[in-house]
Amino acid sequence: MEAVVGLIVVGPMLAAAVALAVQHRPRIRDAVTIGTLATEAVLAAWLLAKVNSNGAVVLRVGDWTPELGIVLVADLFAALILTVALGTIFVVEVFAIGQRRTAWGADPELAGPLLLVLTAGVALSILTGDLFTLFVAFELILISSYVLLTHQGSRGQIQSGMTYVVMNMFASTLFLLGVAFVYRATGTVNIALLAQRIPELADGTRLGIGMWFLVVFGTKAAVFPLFSWLPDSYPTAPTTITAIFAGLLTKIGIYTLVRFNTLTGMEDLGPVILAVSALTMVVGVVGALAQDDVKRILSFHIVSQVGYMVMGLGLFTVAGVAATAFFLIHHMPVKTVLFLVGGLIEDEAGTSDLDNVGGLASRRPVVALLFALPALSLSGLPPFSGFVAKLALVDAGLAVASTPIVVVSLLVSVLTLLSMAKIWLGVFWGSPVDESSNIVVAVREAGASRGGRRLMVGTTGVAVLATLLIATFAGSLWDMSYRAATNLVDPSAYIAGVLS
Repeated sequence: MEAVVGLIVVGPMLAAAVALAVQHRPRIRDAVTIGTLATEAVLAAWLLAKVNSNGAVVLRVGDWTPELGIVLVADLFAALILTVALGTIFVVEVFAIGQRRTAWGADPELAGPLLLVLTAGVALSILTGDLFTLFVAFELILISSYVLLTHQGSRGQIQSGMTYVVMNMFASTLFLLGVAFVYRATGTVNIALLAQRIPELADGTRLGIGMWFLVVFGTKAAVFPLFSWLPDSYPTAPTTITAIFAGLLTKIGIYTLVRFNTLTGMEDLGPVILAVSALTMVVGVVGALAQDDVKRILSFHIVSQVGYMVMGLGLFTVAGVAATAFFLIHHMPVKTVLFLVGGLIEDEAGTSDLDNVGGLASRRPVVALLFALPALSLSGLPPFSGFVAKLALVDAGLAVASTPIVVVSLLVSVLTLLSMAKIWLGVFWGSPVDESSNIVVAVREAGASRGGRRLMVGTTGVAVLATLLIATFAGSLWDMSYRAATNLVDPSAYIAGVLS
């Protein structure tokens, strides 16, 4: 099993080198990319099954001791998030094959290899057991995502890409300084050892470390007020790139925020995190309501939904952390699907501007259905997975009498539904566009081929089905989320597994 953990991290990097070497031979390049991502998803699912049955898997790279070496840890929390993340990347890459011949597709010669590098960074950030390797993983994600964001070279992409990279370099600089400070204070950067040593520090030092890394990981997660880079940068990228960013990158920030704060016992930061959560929810949903473009609305909703995940952490209870874990599982595929539907809208109408699209439900009822199901889930309506996730958060909040944050979360859910209705009325309702117009004809010529469009719709349909399966198996997923949260709030099992 230890070899599987290592292969999940190293495999995409090796495949990226191969894909780059054969970038001008599309069939081989696509086979390498798709084959690697499919293998990664299968290995992650198998790892989850083993971890769920037998407990955490620990790989000591080079067999060094934890104080000196790199440790990869696949506990239940990591295995859950890893499986959903790698499955999401695979689905988006299949969608990309159908979209690549359109005016809105990413350049496959660059996108394929860079996506594999991004996959390696995501896997490493989830599995690593020390802060410095986590910094390296973030840099892998940052470098590959910056190129993916700007590789088409449009002015809007370059401008928004600069905002993206400056904010993330700022966070990376703080991260590196924080690693140095933690090492100076504790003599280690291994997370299991930090879980033992940080609680023993003086309160001022301990809380200073907590606040420092709240800013670092909060920037990656796009919490208030560190979110400004996201709504401007995501809508400018090709649909498939935006879908991966929306589904994964901020969630990696949440994942690391949860792991670091729970394992190191930062309960005293709970009120600060809850305040950040409420502001993130409200600012995100208000920003979404103010937009008139599908991608920008969905981008602001990433910010708003991040607030819900931070809410569960701020409660610092097993139920709250479990709700955050389940929310991550629900949100990654749901948000990705919504951006894929945005790609279908763009392929059909040539734009995602609400003022220039209308009546799509009558022409493409399947696309309307593919939007409606995840939109209702995002809004938190039953029987979808979003309802289960938000109900878990509300129940956890009421259990510790955190009534204000519960009220905010319910109000934001109503506003989320209103913003989804705004997209529905603007895109799928109203008067249909004249299909004989010169604009529509030009869009048809620039759009995907019939086979490509079918692949895009079919892939999106499979992704929507996956979101429905999350709701169907919510009981089992909640059980795993709760057990994962128990091991986070009480890190003794994690510490023993890494240090034994």
